[in-house]
Amino acid sequence: MAIPPSRIGSTLLEICVDDADGVAAVAAAGGDRIELCGALALGGLTPSAALVACAVESGVPVHAMVRPRDGDFRYDERDVALATAEIERMVAQGVAGVVVGAMADDRQLDLDILARWRDAAKGVAIVLHRAIDLVADPVAAVEAVARLGYDHVLTSGGAATAEQGAAVIADMVAAAGGRVAIIAGSGVSADNAAQLIARTGVDAVHASASMREPWGDSRVEAMGFASGPRRRTDPARIAALRQAIRRK
Repeated sequence: MAIPPSRIGSTLLEICVDDADGVAAVAAAGGDRIELCGALALGGLTPSAALVACAVESGVPVHAMVRPRDGDFRYDERDVALATAEIERMVAQGVAGVVVGAMADDRQLDLDILARWRDAAKGVAIVLHRAIDLVADPVAAVEAVARLGYDHVLTSGGAATAEQGAAVIADMVAAAGGRVAIIAGSGVSADNAAQLIARTGVDAVHASASMREPWGDSRVEAMGFASGPRRRTDPARIAALRQAIRRK
């Protein structure tokens, strides 16, 4: 899927959310795209059908995560079949794209599985998520992803944060050569977005733009209903990111 002419020469702002409040915050604050997940506390899992419908109805383009479980990205045939069915369901619901990733045992992408998911996602964009940050050579992996026909790659350059991995991200952008849009994600904020874009030349930045707040009942975490404080998408942080990108 080609980058729309209106986006050429500009940097897109993608916000990841995992609830209806987050969807509303992105729509209100002017995010360009939603990465829709379930359970961001686990790195993002497949969202429910109802949440997908809610996000699509917002009018903001939606890229929906397809990740059948937490943990690593080495999937058996049951996982692959489930994820394929989820992709087909999301396409039917009207998402603009899906977000996937799969790895083999040798710190390489599982290109066979990724090809199957590209076929299942015909008609929408397909994104390789940060599974690429676990491979032995993320820069070389960009070439393989481009040959598969993927549209976007989300990456931190193999580092804990995009800021730390900026040099590798820049190399990934060069390797992509405009065939794949590179999205910088992890630790992106209004404080570092402009510098990150300048250093890497990425097509988009990806952030949660969230704040943490207590649940109001200490038993929620003590009894295992949550792994930490509540993550709430903050419209003010989205707006600050937007301003930072415009000033770059």
